Amino acid sequence: MRVLVMGGGVVGVTTAYELMKDGHEVVLLERHAEVGADTSWGNAGMIAPGHSFVWSSPKAPWTLLKSLFVKHQALRFKLSTDPRLYTWSAAFLAQCTPERAARNTVAKHRLAVYSQSVLRQTVAAEDLDYDRNVGGILYFHRDAAALEAGIAHMRILADDGQEIRVLDRAQVMALEPALAAGGSAIAGGIYCPTDETGDCSKFTRALAARCVARGLEIRSLATITALEAEGDRITGVRAGAELHRADAYVLALGSHSPIVARTAGIGLPIYPIKGYSLSIPVGNHRGAPTIGSVDEQNLVAITRMGDRVRVTATAEFAGYDTGHKPADFDHMKRVARDLYPDGADYERAEMWAGLRPMTPDNLPVLGRRRHANLWFNTGHGHIGWTMSHGTARMTADLIAGRSPALAPPR
Repeated sequence: MRVLVMGGGVVGVTTAYELMKDGHEVVLLERHAEVGADTSWGNAGMIAPGHSFVWSSPKAPWTLLKSLFVKHQALRFKLSTDPRLYTWSAAFLAQCTPERAARNTVAKHRLAVYSQSVLRQTVAAEDLDYDRNVGGILYFHRDAAALEAGIAHMRILADDGQEIRVLDRAQVMALEPALAAGGSAIAGGIYCPTDETGDCSKFTRALAARCVARGLEIRSLATITALEAEGDRITGVRAGAELHRADAYVLALGSHSPIVARTAGIGLPIYPIKGYSLSIPVGNHRGAPTIGSVDEQNLVAITRMGDRVRVTATAEFAGYDTGHKPADFDHMKRVARDLYPDGADYERAEMWAGLRPMTPDNLPVLGRRRHANLWFNTGHGHIGWTMSHGTARMTADLIAGRSPALAPPR
């Protein structure tokens, strides 16, 4: 069967890979000159089932309200004239009850764990180079009370099978010696030894190259403007002057998915949430981090990627704006520099801002809606790299008529 995949991020490319394993002829449309160039480019690089908590939590409403008046909040709400921001935000707030947050977190964790197992199978089969680091991820706290609260918070994942190790300050320093120079304020941490890191964009391009060698057709610089339909079937995908036809279609356009879906009369509960990142060369600095870590007080993630350090922070409810200025990165750079003073060449940091495709419950949109040959694999939010491999396999299973190993969350 000829399948057209819309979107060349990690979700679209992993989906193409799984479909090709099933013997399908696959065409992939990507609006950039190469794959992995959008949200997959600047993310934290963490495969982190140990941090698969939903953002729609009981604490989120107050954090968003505070962000209107207080700087450096992890979640920030930016007033807008876009009415969809407010309708989506209302649906997000409706998910912020303790019961819904717990249910959604468990569902998200199970998908993340399953997805990591698929990733490991892919890496074993393809031997991809993407600065992979399987040394686990450290989630550290700056005072004893916060550490105790973090341990209690982690219990929901531990009860679902997540391996965690609680570390005191000395054990944190032994695990990550690079923190010795700037981690004096750290009280302890939670270490998830099965979490891992890697360059998502590098992975995406390496996997795409494998697929191209086996027959994948990538149409780059193809900005999709509309889906064309007759009855209950999609008959083509329009990108500029071209109409692309296939037997089946997969929508994996991230934050742009609802825009394209609306052309076929389908509403998707996805809204873009802006994130910021720095990519900093290590150079000749000797105190660079050796494993991924998250400063839980500031919610700044720091990941070593080969000869670079990736620093990510902030979730801004700001629509489709990807603009940024140097001041937007001051806080996250200061946090990284304080923790790892000899960690990287901070003055050469490359700034980036991108959009996370978020759903109100933080779970991706999978499966079909009103059209028999249109499948969705989108809305992965802030851990799309973590969940992408599992949802790709699940999408291929659904298209083949197989029951996925894990039931789709929606």
